[in-house]
This record gives sequence, structure tokens and C-alpha cells, in this order.
Amino acid sequence: MHNITQDQIGAFARDGAVCLPGLFTDWVDMIKDGIATNMQDPGPYAAENLQTGEAGRFFDDYCNWQRISAFAEIMSLSPAPEAAAALMQSRNVQFFHDHVLVKEPGTSKPTPWHQDAPYYFVEGSQTVSFWIPVDPVTDASLRVIAGSHKWEKMVLPVRWLAADNFYEDTSYAGDDDFLPVPDPDSEPDKFTTLEWAMQPGDAVAFDFRAVHGARGNMATTRRRALSLRYVGDDARYVTRPGPTSPPFPGHEMQDGAHLRSDWFPVVWPKDA
Repeated sequence: MHNITQDQIGAFARDGAVCLPGLFTDWVDMIKDGIATNMQDPGPYAAENLQTGEAGRFFDDYCNWQRISAFAEIMSLSPAPEAAAALMQSRNVQFFHDHVLVKEPGTSKPTPWHQDAPYYFVEGSQTVSFWIPVDPVTDASLRVIAGSHKWEKMVLPVRWLAADNFYEDTSYAGDDDFLPVPDPDSEPDKFTTLEWAMQPGDAVAFDFRAVHGARGNMATTRRRALSLRYVGDDARYVTRPGPTSPPFPGHEMQDGAHLRSDWFPVVWPKDA
């Protein structure tokens, strides 16, 4: 059982994010194994997110569940699918993708403030990501701007390595359609920022539209995290004005369609 409370469901709806202590405690070792496998054998989307001369290492990779058995088991058999259904208030839950993020000790580079939604080809109010650290985290924890999932416009997506416009290599020139990337640390009176000290197996659940980021990892220990991303009943395919990340080439979906279940499996209810 997911043991998600009504208070947690309410906080997720209000703030766009909620901390779920201990939800994945029994899965920490398997998540560690999956991350280790991923780092030893990166997939085609693996990235190193540091410029030349920047200290540390910031590795990320995604869409590996079909080749890393630990991720396939976690995404379908862990408490995540049922918890996603409860938080999204959705009858059905589809898995979107997995995402590994590792910051080695001494990595000062932050994860830039961003929303996931503009990078994805998914539109809908029923979306959730679980950010699951397998190391204790304090300053390198996920940070979320409370209520940002309700903003009328989305934040302009940027590329993590250079922090420039994600769409600049396309013909798209409609930056006015997006909000500029916010800086809550320079405007603390304008934004309420949520962050949590977390233990291995805790999770932050957040809406795809919630603006989030993370500080660098200046601790003496690694910061390894797995994100699991899910969508609910009202999620539909949408064409974005530029590339999407992940790209899922050859998906052949049209605007307004449910995500194809052979690529994005229905994981809740269990008998689906």
C-alpha cells in the first residue's frame, strides 16, 4: 500500500510538490544497483553537464528502463504507481520515463531552475515525478517553487550545459510565449521555495509544471537520485514549438492522443 495521506494529496494539489518520507526505503538497494549499472553502461541520452574547468561531475541519463531490469521492476512494482494514482487523483497511471541524476562531491554547478513540462510532449493536469535520493541530502536536495504548477505561462526551457534557449536552433522565436527563468534566491519575497533534508528512500513528488532546481553538491558524499515520471487519465500528446527531451523518435502520435501504451505502459491498476 502507498500510505499516501489526504494531507499529502492536498499539499501536492496546492503546492505542486510534497515530500513523502520513506516511500521507497525498501527499494534503495535496487535503485543503487540500477544507477551503478546505468553509469557503467550509459544510454544514448547520457550527458555530462559541466563545462571545461568546472569541478566535480554532474551525470544524467534517461529512458533506460527497457534495458536495465532494476528500473523496470522499480517503475512497475514499487509503491510509485499506486502513489501516483493517489496524488494525481487518476484512475489509470502510465509510466513516462526514468531519469538518473548524479552529482559527485565537489560539484558546485546547480541544476538550473526549470519546469519539465515544456521539454515533454505531454499536456495535462495529472502528471507526477518522484525524485528519490539514495544518499542523505541537505543542501543538494530538490528545490521547488510552491504553486508554480498553476502559473498561466510556462518557463522558457533552457539547455543545462550552457543555460541557453532550448529552442534556439529551431525557427521558433516566440520567447514571449514563455516566462523568463526565475531566480528565487534573488527575489525571496516573490517566491516561496520548498526544499527538504532527505534520507535514502524518501521522495519528493512534483507536478511536471512545477518549477524546480537544485544546488550544487559541495558535500563530501555523492548525491545519487532516480526520478520516475508518470501521467494520468487526462494526459495527451501535444506538439511543442521545438525539440522535446526525451525525444522518443518515431512515436507517430498525433495531438490530443493518449500516450501509446506499448511505449508508455499502464502500470496502475495492476490488472490493466
